[in-house]
Amino acid sequence: MDIYKNMSKKDLSPYACKDTDAIRFTEEQEDFRPPFFHDIDRILYSYSYLRYMDKTQVFPTKKSDHITRRMYHVQMVSKIARTIGRALSLNEDLIEAASLAHDLGHVPFGHFGEQILNEISLKNNEGYFNHNIESVRLLMNLEKKGEGLNLTLQVLDAVMTHNGEFVLDEYYPVKKSKEQFLEEYENSYHDQESIKKLRPMTLEGCVVRISDMIAYLGKDIDDACSLKVFDKSKIPENIKKNLGIHNKDIINTIVCDIIKNSLDKPYIKLSPNIYQAIKELKDFNNKNIYQKSLTKKEQLAIKDAFYTVYNYYLQALENNNQNTLIHTIFLNYKSKFYNQKTTSARKVLDFIAGMTDDFLMKTNKKIKMLNKSHNKKEVTKNYEV
Repeated sequence: MDIYKNMSKKDLSPYACKDTDAIRFTEEQEDFRPPFFHDIDRILYSYSYLRYMDKTQVFPTKKSDHITRRMYHVQMVSKIARTIGRALSLNEDLIEAASLAHDLGHVPFGHFGEQILNEISLKNNEGYFNHNIESVRLLMNLEKKGEGLNLTLQVLDAVMTHNGEFVLDEYYPVKKSKEQFLEEYENSYHDQESIKKLRPMTLEGCVVRISDMIAYLGKDIDDACSLKVFDKSKIPENIKKNLGIHNKDIINTIVCDIIKNSLDKPYIKLSPNIYQAIKELKDFNNKNIYQKSLTKKEQLAIKDAFYTVYNYYLQALENNNQNTLIHTIFLNYKSKFYNQKTTSARKVLDFIAGMTDDFLMKTNKKIKMLNKSHNKKEVTKNYEV
């Protein structure tokens, strides 16, 4: 229709993903919104997107109104990625949709929580747990009462391959079919190395991947300094010289470098000195920020909470106890297909992965109170947590 044509992107790069290239697993009649633009709406209106607001970025136990939460991070990724995408004449709708959805599968307490759920998942024969894979699972199998949002293949692929933890000097897209995408997705549960091998199928996905990293490198430094974890004088000279020490300078330097080296190219590229400085900064942040974001005591408390909540709800499912929250606010709102085809262990993993930090800890506290009020050997049949 004419309105659709008017909203479609014009004068895109020959390397951009066009709206007409969009693929859905279930065909549907598009309205006046181009498909990737439509995906943005579906993501924004999802329950998972709302829960970003109380999910950790780096500092879960520090109380401050001015440090990054997951909601702010994905918005920054979107802004940075769209800036690069506009300069390179790429599809900004595809970039925005993937940026906003990329961390939906992040669990309570960020990467530390992810490590715990991965440990639990492996112990219960559910394979490896990775937040990018859970993001795809959420979008395909959990949202909309377990029916999924039927997002485009290109958006789902960019979400799956977004991991900014693996920095490269060049990002090349790799063409994929639906079947190849699904094979990579399934392999990620069984092959520990497969996550490191994932590559986006679009240049827009490459932009989202590198923008994820750009969005957190400098901001994590700013947050660490505001919380007095360390001061910027400790940053190595090579990083200061090539990237700067303030978030705005780091973002601007890397973004400009990418645009300069990637314009009219079928790939995203960093210059050698910027690439080397980024690698050094990631290593510096890991040693001085991420490894110090939680004390040992805090780590033990969080790990105990994950195991307590997991074991509690797994027992509830095994005992067919339908009075607990996993039924009343989760499984009762899922499709018959999800409830019949999903193992009890996976149901609990999905439930916990979707929790916010506060909800996990409050649930853990209530469970411990209930356990104190019952004989430890007694199997309680009327849980209300």
